[in-house]
Amino acid sequence: MHEQDNVMISLVDLSAGASPAGLDVALIGSVPRGHKIATRPISKGENVYRYGQIIGQAKSDIQPGEHVHVQNLGMGAHSQDYAIASEVPALAPIAAQRTFEGYHRADGRVGTRNYVGILTTVNCSGSVARFIAEAAEKSGLLDAFPNVDGIVPIVHGTGCGMSGSNEGYSALFRTLSGYAQHPNFSGILLIGLGCEVMQLSDLVGGRPIRPDGELRYMTIQNEGGTRRTIERGLAELEGVLEIANRAVRAPAPVSAITVGMQCGGSDGYSGITANPALGHASDLLVRHGGTTILSETPEIYGAEHLLTRRAVSQEVGEKLIDRIRWWEAYTERNGGEMDNNPSPGNKRGGLTTILEKSLGAAAKGGSAPLSGVYEFGEIVTTPGFVFMDSPGFDPCSVTGQVASGSNIVVFTTGRGSVSGYKPTPCIKLATNSEMYARMADDMDLNCGDIVTDGVSIAEKGEELFEMIISVASGAPTRSEELGFGGAEFVPWQIGAVM
Repeated sequence: MHEQDNVMISLVDLSAGASPAGLDVALIGSVPRGHKIATRPISKGENVYRYGQIIGQAKSDIQPGEHVHVQNLGMGAHSQDYAIASEVPALAPIAAQRTFEGYHRADGRVGTRNYVGILTTVNCSGSVARFIAEAAEKSGLLDAFPNVDGIVPIVHGTGCGMSGSNEGYSALFRTLSGYAQHPNFSGILLIGLGCEVMQLSDLVGGRPIRPDGELRYMTIQNEGGTRRTIERGLAELEGVLEIANRAVRAPAPVSAITVGMQCGGSDGYSGITANPALGHASDLLVRHGGTTILSETPEIYGAEHLLTRRAVSQEVGEKLIDRIRWWEAYTERNGGEMDNNPSPGNKRGGLTTILEKSLGAAAKGGSAPLSGVYEFGEIVTTPGFVFMDSPGFDPCSVTGQVASGSNIVVFTTGRGSVSGYKPTPCIKLATNSEMYARMADDMDLNCGDIVTDGVSIAEKGEELFEMIISVASGAPTRSEELGFGGAEFVPWQIGAVM
């Protein structure tokens, strides 16, 4: 993949004794597809290169034709030359602006869906939120409001038993505020219990969460219990639905699209098919004035130097490094390590170290300048390619991206992740054709044909860009058709549960 590499990638399952093209010797043992093969002798302690970058160090002497994986490749020392803002690329803007059909909101943002949300401050109000949504569905309340896509109860497992002034509280506050303001919601019913740490009054007090005023709220304790809260909730919901039903799709510039970029269940193909194709689509969207969000800080570890070089300023580059340092300290004090990833599924797919996984994951970011770095769930205000800090746990990371304003999510997977993220539609990309054929009901686009059929990354990126516009205009994704989105709201819980 790069002239400096000392490994090559097997595109099919190979048996011992096979002589693949580009290798002068026969294979010493069998090598599964997506896995690495040494192309020349690698001494113990020597760096192993893929993508022209270090992915680890040899744990023993490795012979040409030998399978390179967990048995002989380890993490090694990790240090980077960040060279902040030293290689800021220039992407030419596109003069002919594209449009999509979206929902224009009072704050100037544009939604790709038109949901009404029932948002909860604490786990204790989660069941009542679901009861209200279920009662609305059973009564046929939505039948009178055909322009509303549905009612989404947003429930979670936190909001109490936590400090009211630490990082965890701030992250949850940003997350709930971001969902309350999300352009894919035309209105919000906010429900608390009443005695929780995440007080409803703190969320709504003294500031307009939604400039359209469509946020109504109550606590179960003040309403007099479950039944009375459901009764009032349904009455309030009907009022919100009446206003939400007035929204109609209208042309909007593609610059109003914000894409959360995610990968999960990655394999050895991720960094050579779906992720770079998404990177190309990201560049196209940025050139149109849109915004793309890369996240999963532990999964860019080892590739962050490629992003800092593209930072538009010293401040932006240092923000990213600060998050890397925070994660190093965070994992250390919790008895973990940054190289506790790849997961078992990633390793079966051919990924060995976090350095290798991160280099492939970072390809989702394309080649655009890094215009901003944000905290988890912080609303993104800078157009272009940005980074949002998050764990590598996919539902949690996407939750933060949605809170930050993503009105589309694009999710690449090699092993076959299944999920959805209401109120934001999720486009699933398969990294390999075999998995796409096996799980076609869950996948929206096959990127495996980059390998099997010689489709170029640019062609696939352009195909994805057109799909993003189509989905933003209302075309349903596979995960929407399957009904996903009811269990994937996962705020990041930082700190002690007390």
